[in-house]
Amino acid sequence: MTLLDTLHRWTGGLIGLVLALLGLSGTILLYEHLWIGVPGSGDPLRGDLATVAATTERLMATPGAQGIIYADDRFGLHQLRFAEGAGAYASQSGDIVTRWTSQWERPELWIFDFHHHLFAGDSGEWVIGVAGLSGLFFVISGAILWWRTRRTFQLRLWPKRMSRPSIVMHHRDLGIVVAPLLLISIVTGTMMIFRPFALGVVVPFGPVAETAKALEPPKYSGGPLTETPDYTAMLTEAHRRFPAAEFRILSLPRKANDPISLRMKQPAEWLPNGRTTLWFDAATGAVLASRDALAMPGGAQAFNMAFPIHASKVGGWAWHILLTGSGLSLTLLGSLAVWSFWFRRPKATKRAAGKAALATSQ
Repeated sequence: MTLLDTLHRWTGGLIGLVLALLGLSGTILLYEHLWIGVPGSGDPLRGDLATVAATTERLMATPGAQGIIYADDRFGLHQLRFAEGAGAYASQSGDIVTRWTSQWERPELWIFDFHHHLFAGDSGEWVIGVAGLSGLFFVISGAILWWRTRRTFQLRLWPKRMSRPSIVMHHRDLGIVVAPLLLISIVTGTMMIFRPFALGVVVPFGPVAETAKALEPPKYSGGPLTETPDYTAMLTEAHRRFPAAEFRILSLPRKANDPISLRMKQPAEWLPNGRTTLWFDAATGAVLASRDALAMPGGAQAFNMAFPIHASKVGGWAWHILLTGSGLSLTLLGSLAVWSFWFRRPKATKRAAGKAALATSQ
């Protein structure tokens, strides 16, 4: 038990600040649709084929446009994407509302990048993944360590004093209360970073090999991108195949001979941008393949539920509030763990005296 306690404290002292910042940034992102503050962000969704097709043709004619994230029920503007992090918000009629040349001009974009990549791309994802696994260890080991002191339980939202004993007591008792929510947040977040971990979590829903194959990005090859893609024809065909689905993300090829992709969301899908996808030949606009997200293997469908659970895209305001508590608790627990470990450590003389007293008593 002493070894477990030591590992819990040292790991918390080293990685606690990362977890605290992830908890804070994640909580802020839960409410981004309320604070972005761009005119038209609250407009009602107009998702009919004619309106979306006309707007797509107009927006994709913008020089340098590489794709569109379509408006939805929460955010009433389309997001037009350009190279190097540039972009624009446009009304559902196709009028540009605001533009930016870098993600640093839009707080919702750089906060998202920090939460998902720590501003470091793939390397940052690895750090977040390690932090997630460490957080999982904290929750499990913390519950084990709390059991010894369960009779002294006192729930406080803030430590009684900013002394190390008070912080430790607060950390222990608040941690056991929010442990179930932290477990959900950490597991779903880590699933999106470490695919092997995700495959292990969704094992009850289907064979690992079947799930892994379904989650692999398909590779289709077509002709070079034409100068005038017929987006209306593509959207019309997509709507014919999935008439109840919403248009979510249109993306031009990133490399030569890659297809144009269109993601859609069917009503039964939890993922806000859906996984129902069509791939079109960039030269002719012909359909190369389509994927019905609701026909994917059980393990893949379970994996697709991780993000909406993690980001509170399902569950309404009740789940929103619970995840807010989870994020703020992680921020508090992580930051105070670092503070107490590095700045409120017992002095060496006191530790030595305590050890001597213990040896004498034995």
